[in-house]
Amino acid sequence: MPRRNIVFLCGFSFFFGSLWLMFRQLDGQQKSEIVLRSSDSRLMDMHSRLGILEDELKDSKITIQKLRSGLDDLIELSRADNAHGPRRLEIVNSIVNKEHPQPKGFPRSSFNFSVEANPTCQDLNYDGSKCDIEMNDLYGVIDWSDSNGGVWKQGFEISTNDQEWQGRVLKIHVVPHSHNDPGWLKTYEDYFRLQTRHILDNIVDHLSLDHRRRFIWAEMSYLSMWYDVADPGRREKAKNLIKNGQLEIVTGGWVMNDEANTHYFAMIDQLIEGHEWLSRTFDVIPKSSWAIDPFGHTPTMAYLLKRMGFSNMLIQRVHYSVKKEFARKKSLEFRWRQEWDKGDSTDITCHMMPFYSYDVPHTCGPDPKVCCQFDFGRLPGMRRNCPWGTPARAITDENVEERAKLLLDQYRKKSKLFGTDTLLVILGDDFRYDKMQEVEAQFSNYAKLFEYINSHRDLRAEIKFSTLSEYFDGMLSDVGGTAKLPSLAGDFFTYADRQDHYWSGYYTSRPFYKTQERNLEAHQRGAEILFSLAMPVAKSAGILDSFSKALFPLVKKSRRNLGLFQHHDGITGTAKDPVVIDYGKKIKSSIMDAKEVISRCAELVLLRNPSEFKTTKAITIDYDAILATHDQPEEKVTVVIDKTAAQPTTVVIYNSLSHDRSGLVRLIVTDHKVQVVNSDNMPVPSQTNVIWTGPTSTRLDQFELVFAATVAATGLATYKISHMPQTPHNSLSVIKILNAPSDAELCCFDDFSIETLSTSNAVFTLENEELEVSFSTRNGFMREVVTKRDNVKMEVGIDFGVYTARGGKERAGAYLFLPEGPARPHLSEADRPVVRIVAGSLLKEVHVLAKNVEHVVSLHVTNKIGPSPFGIHVTNKVDIRSGMDNKELSMRVTAPDAAARDGQTFYTDLNGLQMQKRKTDLKKIPIQANFYPMPTMAFIQNEKTRLTVLTAQPRGVASLLPSQIEIVLDRRMMQDDNRGMAQPMKDNLRTHDRFVILIERWRGGDSAKPTGANQFPSVLSHHSLLDVLHPMWTMHYKGVDPAQVSPRFKDSFVPMPGSDPGAGESNLPCSVHIVNVRSLESKERDDVPVDEAALILQNFGHECGLDSATRYKAACVASRHDNSISVQTLYPMTSIKPVSLSLQRDGDQQAVRENFVIEPMEVKSFRVTLK
Repeated sequence: MPRRNIVFLCGFSFFFGSLWLMFRQLDGQQKSEIVLRSSDSRLMDMHSRLGILEDELKDSKITIQKLRSGLDDLIELSRADNAHGPRRLEIVNSIVNKEHPQPKGFPRSSFNFSVEANPTCQDLNYDGSKCDIEMNDLYGVIDWSDSNGGVWKQGFEISTNDQEWQGRVLKIHVVPHSHNDPGWLKTYEDYFRLQTRHILDNIVDHLSLDHRRRFIWAEMSYLSMWYDVADPGRREKAKNLIKNGQLEIVTGGWVMNDEANTHYFAMIDQLIEGHEWLSRTFDVIPKSSWAIDPFGHTPTMAYLLKRMGFSNMLIQRVHYSVKKEFARKKSLEFRWRQEWDKGDSTDITCHMMPFYSYDVPHTCGPDPKVCCQFDFGRLPGMRRNCPWGTPARAITDENVEERAKLLLDQYRKKSKLFGTDTLLVILGDDFRYDKMQEVEAQFSNYAKLFEYINSHRDLRAEIKFSTLSEYFDGMLSDVGGTAKLPSLAGDFFTYADRQDHYWSGYYTSRPFYKTQERNLEAHQRGAEILFSLAMPVAKSAGILDSFSKALFPLVKKSRRNLGLFQHHDGITGTAKDPVVIDYGKKIKSSIMDAKEVISRCAELVLLRNPSEFKTTKAITIDYDAILATHDQPEEKVTVVIDKTAAQPTTVVIYNSLSHDRSGLVRLIVTDHKVQVVNSDNMPVPSQTNVIWTGPTSTRLDQFELVFAATVAATGLATYKISHMPQTPHNSLSVIKILNAPSDAELCCFDDFSIETLSTSNAVFTLENEELEVSFSTRNGFMREVVTKRDNVKMEVGIDFGVYTARGGKERAGAYLFLPEGPARPHLSEADRPVVRIVAGSLLKEVHVLAKNVEHVVSLHVTNKIGPSPFGIHVTNKVDIRSGMDNKELSMRVTAPDAAARDGQTFYTDLNGLQMQKRKTDLKKIPIQANFYPMPTMAFIQNEKTRLTVLTAQPRGVASLLPSQIEIVLDRRMMQDDNRGMAQPMKDNLRTHDRFVILIERWRGGDSAKPTGANQFPSVLSHHSLLDVLHPMWTMHYKGVDPAQVSPRFKDSFVPMPGSDPGAGESNLPCSVHIVNVRSLESKERDDVPVDEAALILQNFGHECGLDSATRYKAACVASRHDNSISVQTLYPMTSIKPVSLSLQRDGDQQAVRENFVIEPMEVKSFRVTLK
């Protein structure tokens, strides 16, 4: 008989024999346990047996996989026996080297974390954009001087005369508006109660009186609140006004979001929330965007709007020198294009307002003294006046000619800054039109001016009230279409409104709440995804109605509170103290709501019998942490380990990311001698640490448990923790103390080793499988790093600096960063902070207890699986309430071997979506102008090395030295900066910041490093960032008899086929990220979700020329060359339909078994029905 047949016969005999023995064993267990029981007992017994069967099947699956692998090896050996020479050796070596041996203590994962089998990176073609205006180039040549331009102080003199207009007609579109901040000087609710409600009442009533009147509205947070309380008559009026085009909804987001600190997830989410409400309420889709108050502008916003189907956008707060340059060249209207766009698919028409502000004095023309006279909300007797000395005057028959010609002169001068004879003039300001007197004054006086101008053809002008879209339609018709406008790539940061007043302070202001926003964002996304996945389970169990009624309102409330804080006075930290507290309370409430949704959805999907689920009873799976107050970091929930119980404590871990994930989880337990096992009852490595109560003292009743966990993509896994006095799988950390005070007591639990360390050596080192890091014994700060993969040592240092706010009349505040000079070291050479070195088998840490900051550096050990062992993890617990008045604390990461060769270039991200090239220039612009927003990351690089710093929270960043990344951690300003907030900023709180430092080398020599403006993070950077932004949450069963956990609950939830080794499907590509799975609300019933959900996916751009591409092990596959994705790798679904990004414009129905394409850098939405 041929050898191959013998192999097959032996293998199949072994296979079927194993199956027969397994079923005999299960049958024997069942027969030996048959007794008379009640009906309830029999049901419980059935659950128990199903659990046993499930475990047996799981073991069998593993056995079958091993058999299959063994058979494959035998077959290959038979081939090798018949092969000759090199081919035979090649086959044998491939079998011998197929699996790398597992380090002791790490159980084999059922997921495929492999560089060899699943290469994470595939080189893609990023040619980038070709534009008429490249902002990076323009910033290098622009004149930044603040010269006096006359009546237009920040511009230049403009003249005009009647002869210029012979044969031409100036078409003027006057667009009334009211800018309503959802929180700034008053809270969101107070503004609505005192002003916004009256504004909307007035506008709806007055527009209905004259079909020629127009108005635009931007904030759906306010419009929805108004609609809820408006009487039926006004509701109907509003619908008619929107339908006939008198009242235009612009942008239509929940708020007018900040564009510097925001993450694209929250930007999309708040836009969807507004657009979905508009669709349900008015059946309208916005097409023009309006952003007059965000403090600088990002191309990310342009991209998102374009993919939502917008045609036009308007921006205002751009550096005055940039506006002046654009005005000279008549480039204030352009096609904004993404830098990574090889064509023009991302182009969107953009209008940049030319003057200082969006109020009436700075919008009709270059002379605010003249323009202010035409703000009829400043007439004598009203609350406002004109500060230039000439008051506004009502229009009468006697003065209309003089008034009209004076105003038209401003219009003509303004029009000379643009390339067409169609002019936009906006009419409004903050919270205007809240009094009926003002509404009537504005509309009636302008009507008289319009009538005069339109009736005198010799004036060569046509003027009317318009909406924003009516203006864009007229302008584009005049210019001959969008293609006639110049194209532009780049961003508009950092903003300055006058002199050297750069608005780079708000990148960091109120850092505690910026950190909490990211915490809410992660929880909201996690709750959305798990709720959407639980909906089909609830439906099949017949409990959908009670399930959705209990939880969907919590999801919706969290969406809206997250959206509210994206407001440009929310996440920016530029609101008054009571407003900040109000935001904080909303964030705290919604984080806890999201935790409840996650907890209850986890319970439902893990129940063996989901019909048992009850939303009315107390939670069964307890939260990972609790936010007790709005102004304190969350505290982890303590997991009680019963030392006397025979049953273990079961914890549930949730991974909200789109790829299978392995990493360290950290929780608080009541026992230090424990063993952790996974769902296969295999021990996993764990480490127990002390919990510090002082520099050298610890708790005696609680401990930190760290263990290595692996969880399926957007799934759940369970681990069991048992008291175990002796186990080789758990280690106690070893503690050493440097610079301890002479009178300090080393108070620690007896079983832990704690000792003082001599400072005779200059450095000490910690290491994991990827890195060896050296620290100074003087102050505990990092000094050098050895990357083990290439055995290269490089200087990488961390220290802290302090900026002092300058004195004088113009001072720094919440908005402005105005330092008196360069930063000084925060610690002196003489400072010797207490340093704790905590080392164990999984986690190695250095704690530096410096003044104003507890600085912790960590290394993770995970058997080279997942991104965490590549990173140097940094946590700073910052508190500057003492000794830091009018100061700003920064962290500086210095790496000379990664310094930019030109001495200027570094890169920061824009909203977590893309990277932006920056150029430091301290000769032309001051220190504060060289700081930029850092929502998620920054890096420096040269032809050999890239050093990246990832951040879990938005902060301001600079690279004032070519070898350095400097991040502002907190700022405390004792005065206002005269930008409207009218108070100091001294409400600082203790804030926990988290960062990850990555060191990567270019492969292939100097030719491998890209040199263009388009630079992309590696897959390792992307995944490390996702790990930081979306941590695995560890919950535990509460109020459930430990003996009943396994009979009642499954040990995992694996929703994606690629996570199931037996499903036969591959994982998603490494570059594909599930942005959200968002349940959709019924159009007929408020607070009721429908079967459909929005599946939002991103294919992030990634760099493959770095060495991490061949070292990083991830449970995902490389992108296909055609960027296609199989629907089968996603969730089981009955329908999928491509739609615009905010879900309002439909594409063609997609077959469930078809592939679809997402190009690199693109974010796409689909309407799906999950099953």
